[in-house]
Amino acid sequence: MAISKLLSRLLTKPSTRSFHEQFTARPNYSPWNWLHGYVYARWPELYISIGTGRHSAVRVLKPLAALFRKSKTTSLPEKQSRKINFADTYHGKVLHLEHARQLVTVNRDIDLGDLEQIIPYATARDIVLQHPDRIVALQCPCRGSSAKPCLPLDVCLIVGEPFAGFIAEHHPDKARWVSREEAQDILQAEHERGHVHHAFFKDVMLGRFYAICNCCACCCGAMSAQRNGTPMLASSGYVCIKDEDRCIQCGLCARNCQFQAIHRLGETYVLDALQCMGCGVCVGKCSKDALTLVRDPSRGDPLDLREIMSARGH
Repeated sequence: MAISKLLSRLLTKPSTRSFHEQFTARPNYSPWNWLHGYVYARWPELYISIGTGRHSAVRVLKPLAALFRKSKTTSLPEKQSRKINFADTYHGKVLHLEHARQLVTVNRDIDLGDLEQIIPYATARDIVLQHPDRIVALQCPCRGSSAKPCLPLDVCLIVGEPFAGFIAEHHPDKARWVSREEAQDILQAEHERGHVHHAFFKDVMLGRFYAICNCCACCCGAMSAQRNGTPMLASSGYVCIKDEDRCIQCGLCARNCQFQAIHRLGETYVLDALQCMGCGVCVGKCSKDALTLVRDPSRGDPLDLREIMSARGH
């Protein structure tokens, strides 16, 4: 009864009803799962600030969370216990600039499910774009919750329905509608700033693609988690290699690498392939063309929408 009353109060806005209707159409619908999605989309900055430990409430919540994890995991097999960590349900796929552009220039609805080789997460690996021309630029929750955020803030692109409509209606002060051309301009500007494009998926966002985030290592919660051992990001499917003959050891690549995959060793700079996520930021910054991205089958396939659609007869 309590959950029914809560739902009736929340479902007053058209965008919330649309969001809810798509949840109820799923065979594994749970009102609590939908409520989690609602909270995540309704208060993203608060959600991220708590999840990253930046919010003052974490001082209270962290000991409670530790007790909860201990009580839940002591009697569970290791594989199951790892699933308790709520951050494991966030998933981002590193993108090249061109692959990011494809996601904001789709001109028709598409339904591409079960992309396990590309997005290796059982709970969130579908691309279902409805009204893909509906795009919202949202102020980045990660930057917004940082003490000294990178600028500009409005660089998160929410793509398609019901997500874009929900964000626009609930965050009129932090979100704005943009055209496909404006979305591409945002991607290009962020690329030039040396930031990384991620396609984001989440189980409580209908388990499918809903946003392109343009991330910097200093603000991004997902990149911070990745550095600290929580695998929240999937490689682009590429890895960087270096041509030693062309390299002049200027260190520009190391200064721009968002994943700390390039380190100085004596008088030379060494690329750690295991740390490399294949984002291509360093490639664009190298004036000597000493760096190249190559496909690495062990890291899954790239999220190349045109290639995927062609392979599936779309």
